Amino acid sequence: MPGQKGRKYLLEHNYRDLLKNINDAAGRSGRSPDSVRLIAVTKTVGVEEVQRAAGLGITDFGENRVQEAAPKVKQMPELRWHFIGHLQSNKVKDVLPYYSLIHSLDRPSLLKALQQCAERYNRIVEVLVQVNTSGEESKFGLAPEKLTRFLEEVSACNRIRVRGLMTMAPFVDNPEETRPCFNVLRRLRDENAAAGWELPELSMGMTNDYTVAIEEAATMIRIGSALFN
Repeated sequence: MPGQKGRKYLLEHNYRDLLKNINDAAGRSGRSPDSVRLIAVTKTVGVEEVQRAAGLGITDFGENRVQEAAPKVKQMPELRWHFIGHLQSNKVKDVLPYYSLIHSLDRPSLLKALQQCAERYNRIVEVLVQVNTSGEESKFGLAPEKLTRFLEEVSACNRIRVRGLMTMAPFVDNPEETRPCFNVLRRLRDENAAAGWELPELSMGMTNDYTVAIEEAATMIRIGSALFN
């Protein structure tokens, strides 16, 4: 296994490669690379590795399991933490105090739990609505045709602020096959924006497919193994 210096070099190397790929993909779609936010997914790495990543200038970090993430999140509250996994309603109280954005609002019961908990904490909760654009039964998220109605439900909750949409594409060998999933999310954003909904953020794209996601207008990409392995 690489030593401390080796791990630091590998992280720096991976980060440089990511920035280059982000820059190239943004250029292909006529966008500034500054319009893409890198979220470093740290579910498999410890506190020291997170600190190294923060030292490189990364400010946004994502976790998807409440209990496993708790020590890192509590130890480094100065970082911007994103909850990117499926969120159980009974875990909302453990997430709200520490995370700046929840990427996985996908059902009325979770909306109700977030609203109630936000009232107790006297705060506004920023969220993304998760949409299942692949149609896979194994994935969470609203069916695309239910999005507008759900946004109307969210608008009745004065403690919840929707910042955009999130999706997960299938894991496939050819990243180009994920493009339709990202295209659907972008079109949903555009259609609902035309109806008056402000949805500036599109969280889509992971290690295997993030360049395609950027080409399809992703504003947030969730990267784990391409950064830390």
